[in-house]
Amino acid sequence: MPILTSTYKPKFYFKSGFVSTIYSGLVRKIYLEQERERLTLSDGDFIDLDWSFSPKKSNACIVLLHGLEGHAQRPYLTGAAKLFNENEIDAVSVNFRGCSGEINTKFRSYHSGATEDLVDIVQHLISEKKYETIYLKGISLGANIILKYLGERDHVPTEVKAAIAISAPCDLNGACVELHKLKNSAYASRFLSHLKASLKLKMEKFPNEMSLETFNSIKTLRDFDNVYTSKAHGFVDAADYYEKSSSRQFLPNIKTPTLIINALNDSFLSPECYPVKEAKNNPNLFLEMPEHGGHVGFISKNNVYYNEQRALEFVNSLG
Repeated sequence: MPILTSTYKPKFYFKSGFVSTIYSGLVRKIYLEQERERLTLSDGDFIDLDWSFSPKKSNACIVLLHGLEGHAQRPYLTGAAKLFNENEIDAVSVNFRGCSGEINTKFRSYHSGATEDLVDIVQHLISEKKYETIYLKGISLGANIILKYLGERDHVPTEVKAAIAISAPCDLNGACVELHKLKNSAYASRFLSHLKASLKLKMEKFPNEMSLETFNSIKTLRDFDNVYTSKAHGFVDAADYYEKSSSRQFLPNIKTPTLIINALNDSFLSPECYPVKEAKNNPNLFLEMPEHGGHVGFISKNNVYYNEQRALEFVNSLG
């Protein structure tokens, strides 16, 4: 598909990628009532799903996936859930393994390419919840998971009608390189602190899986992926994990209508994270690259973000 021309024009004080990213992550508030459901996964572990519903009974549902060390109460999920609920679509905001306030039962957790849990969730919505229409929307890490899920398989359930990927790190190695640059040091430090805290709790539960010496060797996000993410999830090392889990290689095979919105001033994304060639060659792939927006910072009117409104417009445009 041709590259889409973006109409996003923020107020001048939100044109800064840094300001829009920080405001969206630390200042924005959304009130939304949610009901929790615990889903047992195929491998016996669990995942917690936080539901919010349309005022009217709906046969449509949007699945919302958060970013690195996020959870289902983050405003970038609850904002989308609220908007879709108001438009007669139920919403299930997913907490990845270990992200709902309770440590999961296995040494593994979640990662940028772990699509197997999404497979279980979609099947649950179809077989148990009886939804006839399912939309997928992912943020950052969650966006990469959705894109990989759609492109790595030949057959996606027919109930999955559309997908939206926001601030998608389509090339994980490139995104990792960007996160390690000085401009992103505050973000990288915050991510690493949260990841190490979660891993420390996991080590208490699984004392034979990692030594304290190995844990203390983790100084960067790439170190974390080298010693934990890769090893716990069947990869050789961080490089192998990034290569096999990056969604860009799967984009040509996507057959579900999919919208990607990646801001050009997103400091987390490398040039390889903007899949222009893939979008031009795949009629199911729509790429929008606003000049502004930072990382998930598409601030707009009435506390409804531009990317949330675009997601609703996109699914409605499909009929």
